Amino acid sequence: MSIATPIRLTRRLFRRNSPVTPALSDPLHSDVPALCGAEIAAIYHGYRVAGDFYEFLRVNRSRVLFGLFDIAGRREDTREYLIAAQQTLRDLGPRLFAAHDVNEPVAMIELSHELNRTILRSAGVRSCPAFLGCYNEDLGTVCYANSGHTPALLRDPHGIAQLQATGLPLGLFSHTTRSASTCALVPGSALLVVSRGIVEAERGGEEFALEGVGRSLRSATVTKARDLCLTTLRDAQKFMQGAPPQNDVTALALVRTSTAEEHVH
Repeated sequence: MSIATPIRLTRRLFRRNSPVTPALSDPLHSDVPALCGAEIAAIYHGYRVAGDFYEFLRVNRSRVLFGLFDIAGRREDTREYLIAAQQTLRDLGPRLFAAHDVNEPVAMIELSHELNRTILRSAGVRSCPAFLGCYNEDLGTVCYANSGHTPALLRDPHGIAQLQATGLPLGLFSHTTRSASTCALVPGSALLVVSRGIVEAERGGEEFALEGVGRSLRSATVTKARDLCLTTLRDAQKFMQGAPPQNDVTALALVRTSTAEEHVH
């Protein structure tokens, strides 16, 4: 069966993120950057009632920052905090990661600390799980900080690995230890990050869970980042047997297609 049919079903269940002009009280639209030897994409479906928010930002010739935030609360209560976090990311990210010889884990930890301060200043104590990554096109690596977010899944020829939390959610404590890790994406690898709404998709008291996301990723035959996001949403829908989603859902995927040298030649 081709992927076209299940994708159409997914679009009927989830309201597709349309390119309409956002309200002034929403975070700014984030354009998907073109990558050398890789693809990145995110798909958001739902009714904009929750605090899901993703961001892409090219910070120099070979580095792209990306993030998925899931701030607690309804959208009308979280907009200003999401906007503040986006502004911090866009202002500080290029300054921290622009230098060619930057220590990426140190820069990622500093960015996480500052985002934590931003949320505490603007929202007070409010839990904001977040997955932040910096993809290095020259090296094919991702430096990441998982602040209490659902583990990301990395599929490579050896199987699927979970990128577990490296710290507590943002917005809880002004002083807390944070760390960052780095993983390598060999050609053909895929990194998938999903929001809590996908993991908590429910049918008859049973959740889709991270295991369901893993099964979807393991069996996916698509090679495009956007198609991988849609496949994940489709499989969550199939699990729910067409029941409406209880929460907004987001999937973000990074797929490495080739090395930088292969892309040049």
